[in-house]
Amino acid sequence: MIPDYILTYVALGILVFVVLVMFYGVIVIHDIPYEIAKHRNHPHQDAIHVAGWVSLFTLHVLWPFLWIWATIYRPDRGWGFNQRLQKDEDEISTLKQELAALQARMATLEQTDK
Repeated sequence: MIPDYILTYVALGILVFVVLVMFYGVIVIHDIPYEIAKHRNHPHQDAIHVAGWVSLFTLHVLWPFLWIWATIYRPDRGWGFNQRLQKDEDEISTLKQELAALQARMATLEQTDK
């Protein structure tokens, strides 16, 4: 039979382990927006990191906003969609030119068939 004091120490060890895992887990979770910002080469990654630490003291109230802030920036297009809109407009212009050329070619073919 196992003495009671050994079970008490085992229970205390498990309790300390659970508390440490939860403490570390909270720190790791609060750092997710910073890791996203670092991965995307975000221009405000240091501010996001500091705000994440501040969010620890505000019970993670700021954390969803930090997540949004970190994910809004993308290296290929920056903050907004202006570059993408410009690309779309260029593609539409090219397609219009190709369509006009095809219509002219069809008109020419129709005239030669008559």
